Amino acid sequence: MSASLPTPSLPTTSLPAPALPTPSLRTARLRLRAFDDADVDDLFALHSSARVLRYWDAPPWSERGRAEKFIAACRRMAQEGTGARLAVDRVSDGAFIGWCTLSSWNPEYRSASLGYCYTEAAWGHGYATEAARALLRWAFDTLELNRVQAEADTRNGASGRVLEKLGFVREGTLREDCVVNGEVSDSWVYGLLRREWRPSSEPAPAR
Repeated sequence: MSASLPTPSLPTTSLPAPALPTPSLRTARLRLRAFDDADVDDLFALHSSARVLRYWDAPPWSERGRAEKFIAACRRMAQEGTGARLAVDRVSDGAFIGWCTLSSWNPEYRSASLGYCYTEAAWGHGYATEAARALLRWAFDTLELNRVQAEADTRNGASGRVLEKLGFVREGTLREDCVVNGEVSDSWVYGLLRREWRPSSEPAPAR
């Protein structure tokens, strides 16, 4: 299950954004953390799966080096202050199950974009919703966001349901905006506003 990311908007200022430290977050079942070099094999396994990337706007990886570049890009994202991409582990056994990200942070517009990707074995357990809710709570509190946007292939009903559980509103359709596995596809655009955000009432577990 995955949600694609919209094309980043051009910055409205020439001033460089400050570094954005990658948070470490916990939920009842999950740990969200910065990527490290030990994640290369798990990350490559995730992104080399044709089934996981069925609705992704890029083909499955065929080279392990793509995972190394991905992790380097995560670090640049934090250094450049454009967002945070977090690895997601299951607390019960420490297994890597995917990642979620808040990207294209625009401090002037107080906006950002949400995306995620999870292993097939993690589908159907509510992990995507749980992790995204923790990341959104951090983002609304730390970055003082007013709007978060997300996009999903119109054929990816599971991803759409995750966004709707989080309170996102489907705002429209981008017609034929992607080519996925050689097929032209449409995307739904979702938006979540600060005044609509309802964080979970579940208490954070003790550290």
